[in-house]
Amino acid sequence: MKRSLRRTGFTLVELLVVIAIIGILIGLLLPAVQKIRDAAGRIKCANNMRQLGLALHNHNDTYGQFPAGVEYPGERPWRSPPRHGAHAFWSWLANIMPFVEQDNLYKLADTWANQDQVGANYFFWPWGDFWNCWSGTITPNPACGTLVPIYLCPADSRNLKVEDADWGVSSCAKTLQPTAFTEYLGVAGFRLAKFKYVGSTATPPEKADGVLFYRSKVRLTDITDGTSNTFIVGERPPSADLVYGWWFAGAGYDASGRGDVTLGPREYAYAASITTIVNGSSVACNVAYPPNGKVGFQPGRVQDPCDQTHFWSMHTGGANWLRGDASVRFVSYNVDQPASPTSTFTALCTKDEGEIIGDY
Repeated sequence: MKRSLRRTGFTLVELLVVIAIIGILIGLLLPAVQKIRDAAGRIKCANNMRQLGLALHNHNDTYGQFPAGVEYPGERPWRSPPRHGAHAFWSWLANIMPFVEQDNLYKLADTWANQDQVGANYFFWPWGDFWNCWSGTITPNPACGTLVPIYLCPADSRNLKVEDADWGVSSCAKTLQPTAFTEYLGVAGFRLAKFKYVGSTATPPEKADGVLFYRSKVRLTDITDGTSNTFIVGERPPSADLVYGWWFAGAGYDASGRGDVTLGPREYAYAASITTIVNGSSVACNVAYPPNGKVGFQPGRVQDPCDQTHFWSMHTGGANWLRGDASVRFVSYNVDQPASPTSTFTALCTKDEGEIIGDY
């Protein structure tokens, strides 16, 4: 009897069919996975902002007001004991550290800033005497280079800590100081005119209609538009060049903190001061994106420096916003019309202008 032999295995056609089916399944699965990841990032980001809101309220309950968006740059420690108060350029994020379980970091920074002054060591200056290659302070404030997870949006996977920040001193032989960043900026409100800063005296023409701005002293009761109708913190990822977004002591683009730790709804002057590359040439953002650059609340890209002059996020379709009642809401970009001087978004960025806020 002849024995029949059967060959087992896939034919080429069958193999191709299987590969095609697997490819289709992966194609269907990846968007769903990405959507789930984005949703998880939004939820975690919202939780971070919620904690910031509670910290701001605790600060208001403890001190009778929200922290200043940026402290007075001319602040110096007292020359006789106890030496304290040397918080020049400290941001609102620095001042809420005790309320977000960063009390040890706050004490470390405060102790460093208030060391005995011998000659001109510049310990009161948050970045130390970098122009002297840190000959007096040796290094800037140690908190400057410390990443605080709650100040970062989980949707941004970058390492937002620079180990060798460019302090503009090319002759320094010492190791440059690490610098950490944030993606949560206080809402500073509108700007009446160009900010003026001379030496230790600054005369900012702030309209004072935001909540967190240069030397602000806003109380919860000052938010007369309604705490649920007022944005106090929004999202803005640092651009790829990591020039702005320093969380601890944020001087901003004009020494007011705007661009580092605070931002307004219509930053025309900021957009005019930032440049981007167009056809191989460096041009101002208001020229690259006429007539006013990128302002307000609109989508952005990390790769474009012009996108640091407006609020945006790495979430899909919008961003999380912290409101004055410590609640957090995800808001679509459709809430703003950046080409217009005002919009529902700009109304939400002011605390006491009496605008009527509809559904958004």
